[in-house]
Amino acid sequence: MEVYLASDHAGFSAKKELITFLLEKGYDVKDFGAFEYNPQDDYPDFIAPLAKAISRKNDVFGFIFGGSGQGEAIVANRFANVRAAVLACENKQLVTLAREHNNANVLSFGARFLSVEFIKQAAILFLETDFSHAPRHTRRIEKIDNLDL
Repeated sequence: MEVYLASDHAGFSAKKELITFLLEKGYDVKDFGAFEYNPQDDYPDFIAPLAKAISRKNDVFGFIFGGSGQGEAIVANRFANVRAAVLACENKQLVTLAREHNNANVLSFGARFLSVEFIKQAAILFLETDFSHAPRHTRRIEKIDNLDL
């Protein structure tokens, strides 16, 4: 399974640790940056290319990192076919619901609020949880996809 990752400076070290962890678990990982720590970098520079790539594929997941994860999710959700959910507290049920109910394909980590160990657990849970395909969830996602913007 392909997994894409991107981060600004706030999530840089957590992203590096998750990449190592996912590679050890056998995932095909692509890093969209940042590739070095720079406290002055801007998250759209890394998140937008990841989201653009995911918007063109149906079978790939993404993990993005920032201080709160909010701005990163806002950028990612600007792209068609990207459904980014924010995780900024250590609650696994939010991860499960993002996949089961919203068919999220990107998880945006608020790195300042999460331990690296929890991020690893949440990432695996996200990748292993399937969309429920319940009619109400499918209907809602179709409505989102058909919004006239």
